Amino acid sequence: MRLLDSVLNLVLRPNCPLCDRPLNGQELCLACQRRLDDCRQRNPRQQWRGELPLFAWGTYNGSLKRAIAALKYENNPQLARLLGHRMAEAWQESPRLPKSLMVVPIPMHPDKQRQRGFNQAERLARYFCDLTGFPLAAKGLQRVKNTQALFELTPQQRQQTLQNAIALGPAFQRRPPRRPVLLLDDIHTTGTTTLEAKAVLQQHHISVAGVAVLAKTQR
Repeated sequence: MRLLDSVLNLVLRPNCPLCDRPLNGQELCLACQRRLDDCRQRNPRQQWRGELPLFAWGTYNGSLKRAIAALKYENNPQLARLLGHRMAEAWQESPRLPKSLMVVPIPMHPDKQRQRGFNQAERLARYFCDLTGFPLAAKGLQRVKNTQALFELTPQQRQQTLQNAIALGPAFQRRPPRRPVLLLDDIHTTGTTTLEAKAVLQQHHISVAGVAVLAKTQR
């Protein structure tokens, strides 16, 4: 997967996917990388507390919002390397965060994944784990109900839609993790999806340390 992303970056995507400037072997041009870094939160761990501690690399606006759209909807899976590494670097720089975790990406329903070609949360998680050294359980959870796009729904509708949509995955059915789980997703809006994932894991007596996301919405 990592080799394929490199090939896509070097061969199939000669120009920056955000501004169409020529690239020099990178996922984004330097100007777009600087604008992307402007979206980083000053303290990504400021909400690492409460019922489900949250680590959020950036704010969902500007170039970060554009990069996520390019990753998910414009067939730019190679962007996951840059974005996942940005998350990992910020995690490593943040004090007092857990040092022994198992990373579990929020799952995508198989039908949607076949349509898109990849699960962006899993891609981000792989590159996040590259730098942090955390083990990855890509199949720790599975999506068993194909739900409509959640951004179109109210918080109450989200909760109803996600009920029984996520289940324990084959990896954890065979062997539950010994470490606490860090859930990982691309965008945090209301937290409904991650709370549902946490509930599934806790039903099977699996500890959840918190959730890491690339971007948090402003509302």
